[in-house]
Amino acid sequence: MFKIRPVVARDLLLPDNTVDLSKWAVVACDQFTSQPEYWETLTQWVGGAPSTRYLIYPEAYLDHITDEAVANINKKMETYVQKNVFKILPASMVLVDRRYAEGGRRLGLVTTIDLETYDYRPEAKALIRSTEETVLSRVPPRMAIRKDASLELSHVMLLINDNQQSVIEVLYDQKDQFPKVYDFALNMEGGHIAGYQIQNVEAVYDALDKLVDDPSNPVMFLVGDGNHSLATAKTHWEAIKKTLPETEWDKHPARYSLVEIVNIYDEGLEFEGIHRLLFNVDESFIQQLQDAITPEVPTWVYTKTLGKKELLIPKSTATAYEQIQTFIDNYLKEHPNASIDYIHGEQELISITNRDVRNIAIYMPVLAKSDLFPFVKEGKILPRKSFSMGSAEHKRYYLETQIIKI
Repeated sequence: MFKIRPVVARDLLLPDNTVDLSKWAVVACDQFTSQPEYWETLTQWVGGAPSTRYLIYPEAYLDHITDEAVANINKKMETYVQKNVFKILPASMVLVDRRYAEGGRRLGLVTTIDLETYDYRPEAKALIRSTEETVLSRVPPRMAIRKDASLELSHVMLLINDNQQSVIEVLYDQKDQFPKVYDFALNMEGGHIAGYQIQNVEAVYDALDKLVDDPSNPVMFLVGDGNHSLATAKTHWEAIKKTLPETEWDKHPARYSLVEIVNIYDEGLEFEGIHRLLFNVDESFIQQLQDAITPEVPTWVYTKTLGKKELLIPKSTATAYEQIQTFIDNYLKEHPNASIDYIHGEQELISITNRDVRNIAIYMPVLAKSDLFPFVKEGKILPRKSFSMGSAEHKRYYLETQIIKI
């Protein structure tokens, strides 16, 4: 048994039966960042109905965040609590059955984790670790929203390394034994979601404990989505700790953060590569990049004049992202007029590259699921934007919440 249990089932809040859940639940705030029209359409459709849309701040607008906007979010949270919008699921978890609009399914388990067992630093030996680099400059704007918030809504997804499907899938096989707490269509092409209340949490604790196979270097969870949101929760908790005697730490709700646990081997969990697009660079960049990385397996770069050109990269996808991003970061420091963007789809990548002869695209491979846990256990951490877990519409929708303020 661990000195501190990483998963602690606490009271979860769900909207009561008078709330239209299709308007309540909205997609993670870090999606559609270049498409404010998505959020405008969503807001118009929600109207004045109770909705998590009014409890979060879309990152499409993060550069323009104001004190007034933050105050409105906090006020809306308090209004929902005072008007008894919520019902309580005491000390529970929620088994999630998420169906995509185009077909396919992902299972998850919503619960809370102890932030004392999480650390985003690359050298950390915590039970809960980051997969990608944490950019500390991205934390303060999120802290501005969280520091006075009474509720936490989370799009954090933690990965477990369960190739035997011994935890979440076992619960799903038993789902008919659990109370169904929601079952509805998600808005904006999000598909469908159903949730089942898990009250026998001790059995889940035991099943998760068995996944840790290396007592000398134990890892239970890796952060798949929401790395900066979880880093913000950790920063917030560390600030609160300083104001409390240690005897009161375990009683404060901000010590615990809401997450959805997903098996990395879930068939519905898709890993996608995130491609690199360089602006205002010349074609000498290609040879410089090739000379800086280990040439083992082929991918390609693309320019408007050359078309596709072979690039040899490391066989290990994790190493490929590490070496390529390191080269790019150094290149950008030496060439301040150059810049980078991160693109998901191949057609979009080529289309944008064709806008200018000084654009260069690098087609990046897909990270193998089997590589991720061993890579992090070595004490390494992936560069930012190394993989994506499915499309924007597949991301977690805000639904459950918890109290984080006394």
